[in-house]
Amino acid sequence: MGPASGPPILPVAIIGGGLAGLHAARLLHEAGVGFRLFEARDRLGGRILSAGADGRPTDDGFDLGPSWFWPEMHPAMATSVAELGLPAFPQHDDGDVLVERLPHRPPERFASFRQEARSMRLAGGTGALPRAIAARLPPDRIAVGARVTRLVLGDGLVRLTVRGADGDIATFVAAQVIAAMPPRLLEADVTFEPAIDPVTRLRWRDTPTWMAPHAKFFALYSRAFWREAGLSGMAQSMLGPMGEIHDATTASGAAALFGFLGIDADRRAAAGTTRLTRACLDQLARLFGAEAGQPAATLLMDWSAEPLTATAEDRRGGAHPLPQPGPWVSGPWRERLCLAGSETSATAPGYLAGAIDAAGRAATEALGRIAGPARR
Repeated sequence: MGPASGPPILPVAIIGGGLAGLHAARLLHEAGVGFRLFEARDRLGGRILSAGADGRPTDDGFDLGPSWFWPEMHPAMATSVAELGLPAFPQHDDGDVLVERLPHRPPERFASFRQEARSMRLAGGTGALPRAIAARLPPDRIAVGARVTRLVLGDGLVRLTVRGADGDIATFVAAQVIAAMPPRLLEADVTFEPAIDPVTRLRWRDTPTWMAPHAKFFALYSRAFWREAGLSGMAQSMLGPMGEIHDATTASGAAALFGFLGIDADRRAAAGTTRLTRACLDQLARLFGAEAGQPAATLLMDWSAEPLTATAEDRRGGAHPLPQPGPWVSGPWRERLCLAGSETSATAPGYLAGAIDAAGRAATEALGRIAGPARR
């Protein structure tokens, strides 16, 4: 990770290797400004995770994190996808929609209607986006398994304490820091000297973290049999455990259904993976027939159990983050620290597009503050 003493001064240190951190790194790299990116996980992508049947990241997987983007609503996201040359395809919505209202009653079936702004997905999974950005960056500027635990401001510079996956501690010094992580997680996981003022800390803590309260269940099949029955794969349920279900079949034709669990984090933890899986399969069988209850594989991703995503505050659930006016950093840190998590976007907080927007703002601020000698 680097020497523990006498480190060179980095123009910019980026905390977080999700979409926001990678996009900020890309903008800095294109501007010819040096950076080093620290990602606590052993992979890049953050809350973006496209996995295979074994639950491991893959180049053609199912999106355990965010799945969709909307080009008409979020043109900057569409521009990034186009610039990276990533093929996209619309979410499958042809066919009827099922609705579960009452126990011991069959689901109701309704003709679907196509929304004007179609939900789009990326071929290979949303994970194709961070992979494509990372491929354009110098690999020696990116450290995975590197968790920033402390930031100390002094003499116009920021000293970062970084713990590696092996437990070793390293120190880095930067002129600017971009924290590309949820404000709530930043407040909980990183120690600041001098301390962040109480009002700002409270704002960070009170900002809901996108995806953190949620869990997604996937059932993988040999074919998309529901389509043969004239169904879209979309379903709404008042019975659960999944409240909302969609077709998750990939661009390459790997068939799947997925749903958002409609029960809170504490009840999910109490139930356990085995019981939740059985309950979700029973629900799919009620909706789509016996074949739906016998998948080739299942995946369950509970983001509330991910310590590098969620804090104790996130277990209580919460609303989708909303745009918040005013600066995210105050006091002595204001000229050295920028926040770039999706939640800090002024236009699309809590979306992929929000990560692109917030990273662009943070990179612009950092570039504007860097003096000539800091460039390399």
